[in-house]
Amino acid sequence: MEVRTWLAPAKINLALHVTGRRDDGYHLIDSLAVFTRFGDRLEIEPAEHDEFSVSGRYAAGLPLDGGNLVVKARDALRLEAGAQHMPPVAIRLEKNLPIASGVGGGSSDAAAALNGLARLWKLDIDDNSLARIGLSLGADLPMCLKGKPLVARGIGDEVSSLPAFPALGLVLVNPGGAVSTPDVFKALSSRDNEALPPLPKRLDFHAIRNWLETTRNDLEAPARSIEPAIGEALKALKRADAAFARMSGSGATCFGLFETGNVAKRAAIEIRARHPDWFVAATRSMEVSDGEA
Repeated sequence: MEVRTWLAPAKINLALHVTGRRDDGYHLIDSLAVFTRFGDRLEIEPAEHDEFSVSGRYAAGLPLDGGNLVVKARDALRLEAGAQHMPPVAIRLEKNLPIASGVGGGSSDAAAALNGLARLWKLDIDDNSLARIGLSLGADLPMCLKGKPLVARGIGDEVSSLPAFPALGLVLVNPGGAVSTPDVFKALSSRDNEALPPLPKRLDFHAIRNWLETTRNDLEAPARSIEPAIGEALKALKRADAAFARMSGSGATCFGLFETGNVAKRAAIEIRARHPDWFVAATRSMEVSDGEA
């Protein structure tokens, strides 16, 4: 029996500007996002009846029914293509990313389920249709379906893949607090900020780091007012010699940028030794070479 494993990578917002708000309450963003080699994992295989189970460090408290985005993704895809084409499946989720932590974990899980099930069921479905189904489940889904370096605008649904972007050495740190995204947006003082500046023409580590210094995460200040430990996570990254540190998404996960994967690994060991109860992971972001996007 064929078992396929799919990575559901962490989504890291390297920069996130809030540029407005629609009449329906959704905020408009302008964000540069990358995806990491570290993340959750989904195993999908044909079964006699639908099954869904969760294991891993952050499995506790996750719903196993229609409240879980993976189950919602399975059901939405089935509805789209007609149930007769899509026999039962067993889906096992290994939850390695903290929940409600600003790295798109649930959305990335759902995106992996959509991509994986479309392949398993051999569906004739294009990327735009998958993105439309994804958007009905959450604003992060179109980004997570791409899973490569990109710029997202609108409510996160207007996605432009980058033609080239290097792999970055990253350390992800979460001090343990789950932060509610709606609460963070509610605490935002300014909603009409300028868009991201144009990316540098030459995209190497130093150019990206220097560019990031000219950008922001507009959600960082409101998130820190709700969860002060975010400030401790950023301090820990700087103390471990991160070339750049910032909060991702709506928090509380923070990332540090390191010039090589080995330097990132050493920094992660140092931070873990000081904060054994924190989530700490050294990883690299997915790169994209000219012409691949």
